[in-house]
Amino acid sequence: MAATRTNADPGLFGPESVTWQAHGDPMMWVAGIRALYLQALHPRAVRGVMQNSDFRRDAWGRLMRTAGFVGTTTYGTTEAAERAGARVRKIHRMLGATDPDTGERYGIDEPGLLLWVHCAEIGSYLDVLGRSGFPLTDAHADRYLAEHRQSARLVGLDPDSVPVDRADLAAYFARVGPELSAGQEAHEVDDFLRRPPVHPLLVPARELLWRRVARLAYDSLPPYAHELYGRPAPPPATVTRRLRATGTLLRRAPARLRWQLPPKHILRAMARLGPAARPAPYKIGRQAAILDPPGEGAAD
Repeated sequence: MAATRTNADPGLFGPESVTWQAHGDPMMWVAGIRALYLQALHPRAVRGVMQNSDFRRDAWGRLMRTAGFVGTTTYGTTEAAERAGARVRKIHRMLGATDPDTGERYGIDEPGLLLWVHCAEIGSYLDVLGRSGFPLTDAHADRYLAEHRQSARLVGLDPDSVPVDRADLAAYFARVGPELSAGQEAHEVDDFLRRPPVHPLLVPARELLWRRVARLAYDSLPPYAHELYGRPAPPPATVTRRLRATGTLLRRAPARLRWQLPPKHILRAMARLGPAARPAPYKIGRQAAILDPPGEGAAD
């Protein structure tokens, strides 16, 4: 799976990484929405977002900026990724939030808050990709988590503080559980994701397409998240079948057509590194025999 232009900069991860193959999958959009639902359940973290950005008016812009950051750090050059990380760290250093109950003022770059956002995001990517049929084994999932010590470093975390495998990640979520709740800000995020403001002419499309995607992302949340939001959780097996059906449908769309959408990170990476750098699910499958000992199954 080596790139054809070996003298070009492969970036932070490179074409041989799990991240490179996984982040080119169309189900990443569903996973990103799931991450927003999950991140909103940490009151201090979501408060930092709501008090420092016009989320209600510029939520689409925020979503696209997040997608742009992930695309740049995955497929951009090392220099571009480091610049993107430096911008994020600079912005975070300048911003704070206030607890309305205690009056406490705190920085949104607190390591605990950054770690929650990171784990909710990376955990959502793994969950949705694995359940939707992307060929992730347990070993691939562990390798993916280890790779994302790099993205954690970019946003200001100590890489040694970040879960390095599935067991670490599960232990982290169990540890942080008592801090989570669905307050007013979380329900505002929920309301937006279910009914985002659009031009009147686009309301039918929102009802037909967006709400189905947002519902699927919400339904894929872990049971404790459903309990906190106060809506019944659908049977996990039913959700997994829907994720797999959606993944199968979306993956039928020609990849090059999908990659034409701005900002075209993957196409630029292929131009830089050569056509062999093209991300594809079958490439990650080739690594299974190397990464998995006999008897290992697919990740949930």
